[in-house]
Amino acid sequence: MNKNDALTGTLVADAASMGLHWLYDQEQIKLIESTGNILFRHPEASVYENKRGTFVHGVRRAGQLSHYGESARIAGKVASEGAYSVAEHQKAFMAAFGPCGLFQGYPDRPTKELIARMILDGDELSEASGMDDDQMPAVCVVPGLFAGDHALSQTLAAAKVISTNTDVLNATEAVHSVLSTLAKGGDLKTALAEAAKGIESEMGEKMRAALEKPTYEPLETAQEFGLACYVRHAMPLSWYLLNHASSFEAVVLDNIRCAGDCCGRSMAVGSIAGLAFGVPKEMQNRAITSLAI
Repeated sequence: MNKNDALTGTLVADAASMGLHWLYDQEQIKLIESTGNILFRHPEASVYENKRGTFVHGVRRAGQLSHYGESARIAGKVASEGAYSVAEHQKAFMAAFGPCGLFQGYPDRPTKELIARMILDGDELSEASGMDDDQMPAVCVVPGLFAGDHALSQTLAAAKVISTNTDVLNATEAVHSVLSTLAKGGDLKTALAEAAKGIESEMGEKMRAALEKPTYEPLETAQEFGLACYVRHAMPLSWYLLNHASSFEAVVLDNIRCAGDCCGRSMAVGSIAGLAFGVPKEMQNRAITSLAI
């Protein structure tokens, strides 16, 4: 088992999902899929017209990363260069998303707030520079830190660069736990259950409930748990999809079909499925802009 598959899986899943990111209309996605493959679609504003959703990736093209994937790539690059450094992570984040940054695309609210804090605080910026934000962006650090053989304590420190929210840190630890168990030869279903067991919050309760569902109805379950960016929505749905997963491509497709924040869920779904099943070379090749860290 190659630990790098966790990071590769995250980046490929994000790139595969970006073209339909934040389209909340499952029926529209069904219609689109009836006319062609929904993996690695070029983002088109017309798809979102008069539909529930937000089109933000107009300057991106098929195969590129969303801001989630770019943040995962940054953390992975910092983690691959020896000992992980919060300061280097913050510096790389600013270089990508700050004024005149390298990333050309949409930055979400947590990203913009972090950049503003970095600018205002300057040399006084704390290591835990993130906001108390309960959305998925900080979970993106896990696959890169895991692939670089960094400890959970360093992974949590990397997450706090982006968010200090308790549920987000619990989600970070849960994804890291599953990856660690899989790397030791553990079973995916068991790993998911163990990781969800000790989380004492609405998110944890829903993650455990997701694993108890005997039938596989991803679209209906997505509506039940919620399609938005919040970890209390994304983590239970990710656990449900992964608990029924049979291959990397299949679970990435179902994640997109569920609609909503498919790129955010890719931070958990892509990393865990990538390590559990491997990432098909054909999909890696379609994400040609995403894998160089």
